Formats: sequence, structure tokens, C-alpha cells
Amino acid sequence: MSIPLPKLKAIIRYFCTNTNNIFLGKVKLMKLFYFLDFLHVKRYGTPITYDDYVNLENGPIPSKILNLINSVVDNDENAILSDTLTIERPEGTIMQRIKCIKPFTEDDKRFFSKREIAILEEVCAKYGNETTDVIIKASHKEAPWLLTEETEKIPYSLAAGDEDCLIKKEDIELLTSVY
Repeated sequence: MSIPLPKLKAIIRYFCTNTNNIFLGKVKLMKLFYFLDFLHVKRYGTPITYDDYVNLENGPIPSKILNLINSVVDNDENAILSDTLTIERPEGTIMQRIKCIKPFTEDDKRFFSKREIAILEEVCAKYGNETTDVIIKASHKEAPWLLTEETEKIPYSLAAGDEDCLIKKEDIELLTSVY
């Protein structure tokens, strides 16, 4: 993962501010990151976070971002994201609800290009009010998840297997190898 930490925190704040917080748990947050990165790959050939995605039962997850979120879940007071979010466990559920400490602001926009903001908006418009189950099922229809086995790393180039991809597999491989 080679995203600057302030930009990662701004993405989390964006998702918290622009999705239905009732449904924003850890699993859904991981899928929002997946759709953010892979939609950007499908349109422009490169991801936004450059995290390593892994195929898991509930769909693809960004491994390093998941580790950062898990350190908050574990109540690690030194967690890198402890100034950005908290984890709430609603009674009677296994959900780990994401709560941001502060909302996304106009100042946060400075971390993003216009294209990145457009992709953030599109992902939240499509999945912001959806349940975790809906977004998991959507991720299971994507070529990157379908073409890999459980626990296998998901190459960004597999996005070329989806009908909505505008970039050739070879170009994605080239563009993602440069970074």
C-alpha cells in the first residue's frame, strides 16, 4: 500500500460521511475500498490505494487497510487510525460498526484528483445505502474475485475481465507495475 496516510484517513471519512452509517461495518468498508480501487482501475488503469487485495469468503479485502482497521478493533491506543474512527458493536449482533471521529470536509478534497472524487461519489451513490450482504454479493460477481481462489492475492489486472472495464489487461499490468 502506498497511499499517503492523510489520504487514507480522508477516504474513510468520505465513506463515513456519504454512506448510511447503520450499514457501515468493517466488512462493508472493506468492500467499499475494493470498489473504489477496482472501479478506478477499470476506468484509468490504476488503483487509488495500491493495497494488496485478497480473496476471502465474504469477498475481496484490502489486506493492509484491514490490518489498520483491526488494530482499532483490538482497542490498540497506538493504532494509526485511532484518531480517525472508532468501532462500535451493536448489542445482539456480530457487526463491527465504523464510526468516524469527524466528517469529511472540503479541506479533505485536496487529497484527491477530480477523477478520484468522481469515483468516490459513484461508489457511495451505488452502495452507500445498501446492506453488507448486497455489497458482498456484488463483489462476488466481479472477475477479480471469481478468477482467484480463497486466500489468493488478487491482481488488479483481473479487472479487465469485467465487461465495464475500459482498460486492457496489459495496460493495467504496465500501469500498476510502475508504482
